[in-house]
Amino acid sequence: MPIPVSFSERLMPLLPDLVETYGTPFHIYDEAGILANHRMICAAFADHPMRQYFAVKALPNPAVLEALVAQGSGLDCSSPHELTMAAKAGARGEAIVFTSNNTTACEYEAALAAGAVITFDDVLHMRRAPVLPEIVAFRIAPHGLAARSSLMGNAGQSKFGVPVPQLAAAYREARERGATRFGIHGMICANELDPANAERAGRDLVDIAAGIEAETGIRFDYVNFGGGLGIPYTPDDPALDFAAYARSLRGAVEAGFPGRRPRILLELGRYVSGPYGVLVARVTNRMDKERLVVGLDASMSALMRPGFYRTAYHHITLPFAQGRAHLEADIVGSLCENVDRFAVDRSIPDPREGDIVMIHDTGAHGHAMGFTYNARLRPAELLLRSDGSVEEIRRAETYADYTATLTRKPVIHAATRAASPDAVINEV
Repeated sequence: MPIPVSFSERLMPLLPDLVETYGTPFHIYDEAGILANHRMICAAFADHPMRQYFAVKALPNPAVLEALVAQGSGLDCSSPHELTMAAKAGARGEAIVFTSNNTTACEYEAALAAGAVITFDDVLHMRRAPVLPEIVAFRIAPHGLAARSSLMGNAGQSKFGVPVPQLAAAYREARERGATRFGIHGMICANELDPANAERAGRDLVDIAAGIEAETGIRFDYVNFGGGLGIPYTPDDPALDFAAYARSLRGAVEAGFPGRRPRILLELGRYVSGPYGVLVARVTNRMDKERLVVGLDASMSALMRPGFYRTAYHHITLPFAQGRAHLEADIVGSLCENVDRFAVDRSIPDPREGDIVMIHDTGAHGHAMGFTYNARLRPAELLLRSDGSVEEIRRAETYADYTATLTRKPVIHAATRAASPDAVINEV
């Protein structure tokens, strides 16, 4: 949907000069909006112990992560390089949660060395760990509402988590290995906008956790409700009432664990930063075919959600084309792929070459999901600071970046290959 009013009021006076002097395309994020949203999330839980861990995968830029950490946010990581980025942003120890899957031994060791709160995604992963973390937690495989999500898959087909019937045995095994503190992680939603669904999924997780406590005798230090809250991408989507969601989670935890209050953990990414980013581009071409096709100087490599998910919607505006008649058009990039489309049959003001175009809600899973196919390289990232200044926080990629990893270093020499004709050869 259109960017928040506060973001628009701060950005629009700067945009023409910014486009003229800096060039397009670029993503730009609103620091003030992101930080205010984080504070709202935390305040909604009142005095109940909780911590929000921003999902690094949503917007992995140190400038944004450092600002969030300074506000007390933790960081949710799922790879060793995200752990490194989190540490460089100032997160330490339990200010990091590590929730990964198909995790190698060296990745686990990196999380353990960082002092992160670690979630085991599979029982075998826990069995292979030579040393357990201070708190042992398992992620539940998608179930209930989450099991119907096309993004996560049902419990029988998803690669994520421990199936619910196996959880009690997993925690007993951890206790037998000496674990004394426990947590539980649920994948309860995926881009969920219906507060009733989100609240019901949260209560379901608490019910499962309380049942495991009753069955095994363990006590949970925390319940991690993960992320999964959606943002209203289309103008007709309702915004989720976060205050009501927070009250529901607090009430569920207090009812499920009488006499005590396990901590509430969240791993929100999209919900925190998604609305506070836009991809700014320009019209480069207008093609009247069987339908009107509008070409931009940005491609799917800068924002892959519409092409990758097909039905993913991003609001698109031409902010300085007021008063023009509206036309139906496909808005596309320059990749040699027909799915390189930001919108199909979208009503926009009659476009002209050079028009500024804003693609909204790119503050999460936008630049981060970019790629370099066709050598259409990823654009810059800018940050509209709280004081009104604009800072380049990632420059646009260059040909030197694109070729920086190219090498011609022998892995197996010809003489070795001749001596071992049946050897497996790494071709380079």
